[in-house]
Amino acid sequence: MSESGRNSEAILRRLEWTVIRRLDGLLHGDYRTLFRGFGLDLADLREYQYHDDVRHIDWNVTARLQTPYVREFNEDREVTAWFLLDLSPSVDFGSQDVRKRAVSTDFVTVLARLLTRHGNRVGAMFYGSSVDAVVPAGAGRRHVLHILHRMVTRPDVPRAATTDLRAFLTAAQSMIKRRSLVFVVSDFISATDWSEPLAMLAQHNEILAVRLYDPLEMELPDLGMVVVQDAETGEQLFVDTHDKRFRKRFARLAEERERTLRTSLRSAGVDALELSTGDDLVDSILRFADLRKRRSQLAAGGTLPRHLDVAPADAAT
Repeated sequence: MSESGRNSEAILRRLEWTVIRRLDGLLHGDYRTLFRGFGLDLADLREYQYHDDVRHIDWNVTARLQTPYVREFNEDREVTAWFLLDLSPSVDFGSQDVRKRAVSTDFVTVLARLLTRHGNRVGAMFYGSSVDAVVPAGAGRRHVLHILHRMVTRPDVPRAATTDLRAFLTAAQSMIKRRSLVFVVSDFISATDWSEPLAMLAQHNEILAVRLYDPLEMELPDLGMVVVQDAETGEQLFVDTHDKRFRKRFARLAEERERTLRTSLRSAGVDALELSTGDDLVDSILRFADLRKRRSQLAAGGTLPRHLDVAPADAAT
């Protein structure tokens, strides 16, 4: 086995012992709580009855017939999942010891292994400065190792062009032929508006946006005079972080970027799992699973506990 192969095996073995085993115990094997409508195919339409899940109402048919109709589903025995991996230079950023790329690698490995252990198939699309590689969907531990190997051995992307997530998501639409579970793993830093192709992708697939970020991208500390560099273009700028006005402008722009991101995800009807370089991966996944489970209960007529009762503006995250 090559050195890179041994590294991939070591990473997977570490995650199997430290993350996957914990998730198996804490989720009690019910990894489907992470996914709404997991592996379901439309089987039939019928009139709405008392106690039906309101999330299954087909609003187009209801409007046409002036009578509430709900969709009935059959559950697939096998699910195909795709990981759309943004590995552009901006994901190499990390303010401490952990970079966003490492968080992405761990998340993809964990979810891919959880899915394949239950007999499902996973594939991956890789984006650097363009869509440069595709791993067709496959099953088993060896296939997860192959995807992991492709992630950890990728050559550096030249710092020249900015990320075009719109082109990436558009390419994914033409490649993913059948209904799938799709993870878009990215920091969503893009020179183009990606909300429209994401919404189109969500029409025929179940989408989970996995947003990578570093706390330093939200708020600058007072470090005095420093050189900052654009991770994508390599452009450098000398700034005075001791200037309170500069730090406030930075925080305001970061807040505006967050608001735009969340609005785009909501308009596409896509939930987001946010992964920080400073967070524990298991805790982040469990918080997200718990929130989705509580929202399912709310849709069925229950209520959210106070600490999970978020405002509509933040519902997507």
